[in-house]
Amino acid sequence: MRHVTFVVVPKEGGLHPAADALEAHPSISRDTILHLNLLNDGTAVALDHHRGDPEVLRGILADCPDIIRYDVTEGEDGLEAYIHFHPNEAAAALLWLTNEFELIVETPIEPADESGAIRVGIIGADDVVQRAIDYVPDNVRLELERLSDYEPGSKELMAMLTDRQREILATAVEVGYYDVPRRATHQNIADALDLSTTTVGEHLRKIEAKLLSDIVK
Repeated sequence: MRHVTFVVVPKEGGLHPAADALEAHPSISRDTILHLNLLNDGTAVALDHHRGDPEVLRGILADCPDIIRYDVTEGEDGLEAYIHFHPNEAAAALLWLTNEFELIVETPIEPADESGAIRVGIIGADDVVQRAIDYVPDNVRLELERLSDYEPGSKELMAMLTDRQREILATAVEVGYYDVPRRATHQNIADALDLSTTTVGEHLRKIEAKLLSDIVK
């Protein structure tokens, strides 16, 4: 099995039906795509994680003609938006490829930049991945970031965490909290993320409990 990471760059617009409106609005950010599926009738459904004003997000989704239905849920880590939509040509072609060639798409899918490009990991047999690449439409550019043998475990563990937890864990590693000897404290992490030390401590305990309980099963 091969594990391939691409940056998918649509040549016009974005893969999200409201990509331009979301990009243009400073009070809303789209963090990750949690789930994405193509339905038998050619429409698609997605569950996205956002940060920002929920009413602004609802307004953007309501004004998008390609969105059939939407629902925005508020949580402690941000907003989750379910959308049922008509995918554009590029998005439909990419979703068809993953179904047709029975590829596994890793989630969450993260934006690569502000242009509408996304970073996506694909898992599949080497020859199948190669054939699928040949069918990528002309209006999409693929930039290969990483190609390796698939190693199960690490991505699945990170997928157990929320976006906020992944951000805190990444910052903790970056500032040296998990170095031996330890080079940072909760205060250093809190300062980097503009959070309280209490919040950082609570999140780290939850992160460690989730990851360690899964590892020792």
